[in-house]
Amino acid sequence: MTRTMTNTKKSAPCKVERSPIHGNGVFATRHIDPGERIIEYTGERIDWPEALRRTGAADGPLNHTFYFSLDDGKVIDGGSHGNDARWINHACQPNCEAYEDDGRVFIHALMDIEAGDELNYDYALVFEARHTAAVKRAFTCLCGTPGCRGTMLAPKKRKSRAKGAG
Repeated sequence: MTRTMTNTKKSAPCKVERSPIHGNGVFATRHIDPGERIIEYTGERIDWPEALRRTGAADGPLNHTFYFSLDDGKVIDGGSHGNDARWINHACQPNCEAYEDDGRVFIHALMDIEAGDELNYDYALVFEARHTAAVKRAFTCLCGTPGCRGTMLAPKKRKSRAKGAG
């Protein structure tokens, strides 16, 4: 099979700028189609014990890291050798989604995104301990979308109760 290569290289789809949501953000530099792969989330691959060690050594809260959990239990530390993807902010009603493919994480558009729009995806952070008011405050969401949950935490899964015999 012969493929003809044409020079249809698109411009870089995004860039980092100050965000009205939180600190830095990533913004579209051109129109992005639904389903389009925008950027890969890169960084050093580490295990959770190392991630926790780094968080403790930095004397910072776990919720202010660039960690991205992988299906194999490893973590991508976007703060170490990472790229612009680490600056993509959370939104409860996002315009992007993160997909893991063979240990790599890619950010894809969920809908049409116009030049100047801020990119975001739902972090859906898993926090095993009880979601107290203090924990929810530590993971406060500032996305401002109509369906905002108020937190970047994933909702706790409800335990099903077995029905007793009558």
